Amino acid sequence: MLLHKIPYSRQITGSRCPAAVSCGLFVAGVLLLGCGDDEDDPEEATGSARGASAYATWAASPQDYNELLPFPGAPAPTPLQLDDQSLRQIVRLSAGGERLRVHLSNRFGAAPVTFDAVGVARSSGGSSIDAASHVALMFDGSPSVTLAAGAEVWSDYVEFAADAESSVAVSAYVSGVAPIATVHTLGQQTAYVAAGDAVSAGTFPAIAETPPRTFFSWLTGVDAESATARRVVVTFGDSITDGFNSTVDANRRYPNFLSEQLTAGDAPVSVVNAGISGNRVLNDVIGPSGVSRFERDVLGQTAVSDVVILLGINDIGFSGFVADQAVSVEQITDGLASFVAAANDADVNVFLATLLPFGNTMPPYFSDEGEAKREAVNDWIRANTDIAGVVDFDQVMGDASNPLVLPMAFDSGDGLHPNDDGYEAMGNAAADTLRE
Repeated sequence: MLLHKIPYSRQITGSRCPAAVSCGLFVAGVLLLGCGDDEDDPEEATGSARGASAYATWAASPQDYNELLPFPGAPAPTPLQLDDQSLRQIVRLSAGGERLRVHLSNRFGAAPVTFDAVGVARSSGGSSIDAASHVALMFDGSPSVTLAAGAEVWSDYVEFAADAESSVAVSAYVSGVAPIATVHTLGQQTAYVAAGDAVSAGTFPAIAETPPRTFFSWLTGVDAESATARRVVVTFGDSITDGFNSTVDANRRYPNFLSEQLTAGDAPVSVVNAGISGNRVLNDVIGPSGVSRFERDVLGQTAVSDVVILLGINDIGFSGFVADQAVSVEQITDGLASFVAAANDADVNVFLATLLPFGNTMPPYFSDEGEAKREAVNDWIRANTDIAGVVDFDQVMGDASNPLVLPMAFDSGDGLHPNDDGYEAMGNAAADTLRE
């Protein structure tokens, strides 16, 4: 089945929306190694069960691998591809379900990519799966799918019972040569490559890679179905949402902690992460800008009901590196206001998060002028009357003796990104606000 490039308004069925290399120590920690069919009937297109509720349970916002250039003059990333190889990627689901479907994207590809086989199974650690749980995925009834340049596709739903907070392996085999262009650079999760078709293999005879591959390729979403509808919370932001400097393979990002808090509650909730490391409200640098991707990455999530927005610190900090990309407080807040307006128009509850302290980052990322901007943006957020609530990360994450810096107990070491304990504090704070 060949899928041609289609307009965004027809790409995601079942949604509410109609339609690095680290940049220094401080920018959004990016590794340089690192929609649906447009049928008229969504149920027919996806194999969805009538009477069931569908909802997003995992996401990774797509980026163009070939444009991971944090600053003018930075070297282009080394080309990557699969060639008669299988790729196994591990995802931590938020809410569970009885049926799953998977989203694959060639959004930034310049050539078609054919996936000869794709499967899903319960992860049992490392590259291993519970082989008995393996289920082959179909695409409009076919075991293979070809994505044209710019195209994306949802698999059909398959019977696959998964618990909340469980890890699932998605494996894909490419018999030909497939250049990797559509990625999510900061996976913080090891991916595995094996020769030939190893989609259903219990353990990958993995090809050693140095450094290990910890980014996502082509895989941008997982939806679940169950008889119980879920409130879907999308966390939208930069590297602090994406989980930079959290422990690899441990699922210690702040949205993971938020998910653990909310999926354990009485009200059914699913939390998905739409962070991109290095992201900014207004300018493209590493990944599309926030204003250019909000509709797709937030409002395009299946059954989205709420969004937590934490974005703007890179708009401030990048000004020290690239002067002609400097932005004013008003430009940042206007961009944030556009997110609020779009979400309100879509009946999605908006929670704005204050920008974390960054006083211990090194100049030119930090400056007195930048600090003044951060405080002004936070004042605007706290005074906003068009939102459901404020997640005051600035207050939660400021050091007791110096609120302009992260406390040592929460600092991963670069003055900007929290460690696992810091991310846990953020997740708990966000959960408290959303429960209110």
